[in-house]
Amino acid sequence: MTSTHRHTAGPEHEFEPQFGLPEQLPDNEQILWQGSPDWRALARHAFHLRKLTVYFALMLTLRGVVAYAEGASLAAATASALWLLPLAAIGLGLVSLLAWLSARGTAYTLTNKRVVMRIGIVLTITFNLPLRQILAADLARLSGGHGDISLALATGGHRIGWLQLWPHARPWRLKQPEPSLRAVPEAAMVAERLTQAWSAANGRAALARSAAPARHDSAQRPVLQGH
Repeated sequence: MTSTHRHTAGPEHEFEPQFGLPEQLPDNEQILWQGSPDWRALARHAFHLRKLTVYFALMLTLRGVVAYAEGASLAAATASALWLLPLAAIGLGLVSLLAWLSARGTAYTLTNKRVVMRIGIVLTITFNLPLRQILAADLARLSGGHGDISLALATGGHRIGWLQLWPHARPWRLKQPEPSLRAVPEAAMVAERLTQAWSAANGRAALARSAAPARHDSAQRPVLQGH
């Protein structure tokens, strides 16, 4: 069964007994990988920074075109459009800051028994996801070797809410949320280690395939699936 721990985040998570973990690991459990999202990739793909940039650019252009069509001079129409530029810059800056804080407060840990997700900015939540409760995993490759690894969990036991996970959740899977390791560097390597750990923990082989490049949720490819 998945378990959840909550605590208030301190400076650099100084109250953690072991980085990224709510308690010291037992002697029979070893860390296989630890990492965090790349904040730039997280900003682009989870917070949609590029789409927001295009949106603001279109709004500025539209404002200038409308002003010019209504009889304003070219200089006046340009000034009318540029008046919104500081607001757009502030909005994009806040989104970037939120992505940076989210990545800074996140630690993903893969052990030989579970996946641990420590997430949150002010209130930190830690999810323990036993490998035996993971039914399948999908990898969506992003640019620069980054990727999202989504975990499909067994339906029994504690159900994690989508809002509890966001932005560390597979997009659009609201009814049955899937925890996701978002924008992780060297995602193919992490997926391979997850596949190996899952096979060892469950005592059976997993279906493992290389994932083709993906740019949206529907293009994710399975990296493990129990027979």
